[in-house]
Amino acid sequence: MEPLPIPAPGERTSQTVRRFRDEGGPVVPIELPGKVSAWMVCSYDSVSEVLLNDGTLYSKNSRNCPALNDGTIPPDWPLRQLVEGDHLLTQDGDDHRRLRGLINRAFTPARVAAMAPRIQQITDGLLDRLAAEGEVVDLVRHFSEPLPIAVICELFGVPEQERYQLREWTNVLLFHTASPQEAATAAGDMLAYLGAFIERKRAEPGDDLTSGLIKVQEDDGDRLSDEEMLWILWLVLIAGHETTVHMLANTVIALCGDRAQLPGPKDQEAWERVVEEALRSRSSVINVLFRYPLQDVRVLGTEIPAGVPIVVALDGAGTDPARYGPDAARFDASREPDVHVGFGRGPHFCLGAPLARLEMRIALSSLFGRHPGLRLAIGMDDIDYTPSLITEGPIRLPVVLGPRS
Repeated sequence: MEPLPIPAPGERTSQTVRRFRDEGGPVVPIELPGKVSAWMVCSYDSVSEVLLNDGTLYSKNSRNCPALNDGTIPPDWPLRQLVEGDHLLTQDGDDHRRLRGLINRAFTPARVAAMAPRIQQITDGLLDRLAAEGEVVDLVRHFSEPLPIAVICELFGVPEQERYQLREWTNVLLFHTASPQEAATAAGDMLAYLGAFIERKRAEPGDDLTSGLIKVQEDDGDRLSDEEMLWILWLVLIAGHETTVHMLANTVIALCGDRAQLPGPKDQEAWERVVEEALRSRSSVINVLFRYPLQDVRVLGTEIPAGVPIVVALDGAGTDPARYGPDAARFDASREPDVHVGFGRGPHFCLGAPLARLEMRIALSSLFGRHPGLRLAIGMDDIDYTPSLITEGPIRLPVVLGPRS
């Protein structure tokens, strides 16, 4: 079978992934931008098989990928910026557990629950300003984007006037349309900013998690190197907002497409079901890069050689008819609860899952509580989505707010 190009011309990345799964099977050879060869696991069973064997059969560390180290993949390949670096997503075993334990302090259930009043306050402030924009507004620009950025940046002490630059760098790094020069410049500028930001926090610590990490390093420097701290911030500041930005907008689109599924604003149990169904069927994380087999492996009967990059298609797993039935791609909050992989699974299960769930529940219930008649101002087919292999959501989302409740 010839490698399939991803994304395919004229398709959103999620559409390409689902077509690969339905027409090519659970494991398919693909060609990434730059003519880089890889494999994709794109069914619930194949994705689960790979993720549950993280650290044993598969590595996340790029040193286990010969093509990234022998010149086969060029040094200026834009996606290198995302799959290399000394951070949690590129580590296995003891190093992964050590870094995960440090970052997990930011996302304990108690700490996340304590953030609810502040998230509600930020949400209410955005909704106040949203109403002042007029009847038709871009929900991405004025709500789904600024809320997650404000929450994660406040948590780590990033000043308000510096936050949107992080968003711009993130877009360049994640868009597969970025040139090698654009990706390299964005990566270099962001790392330089974070290095300077850490030094500012050393000089003037505050009541934030960056200052807390610095204290951990000063108290026990063997546990966290300067390089690791830099990459921790790189990871949490990107992942801590990017996925929730799109999850909020994707869920609004789903609810506007089937208003019968809108819960009452006070029905928190129903909103929790909405959030879980969105994470399953409208996930903002389409693919995860990469896993590298530590030996030749067989995934559902398909042989993949050691060291070849594997793309893990979470969206293909979440909408797999073999797991969720013939209407698996349909958003249905009344669906019987089932395990989904919206946050991954196994050792690399998303640390930010509790915070993302809380933000989504507060934001969505507050938005539709304030504007129960909210509807899309354009047709579903007219929505432009982000050109990314990894995450997907609308670039803009014009909505009609309607009367306030």
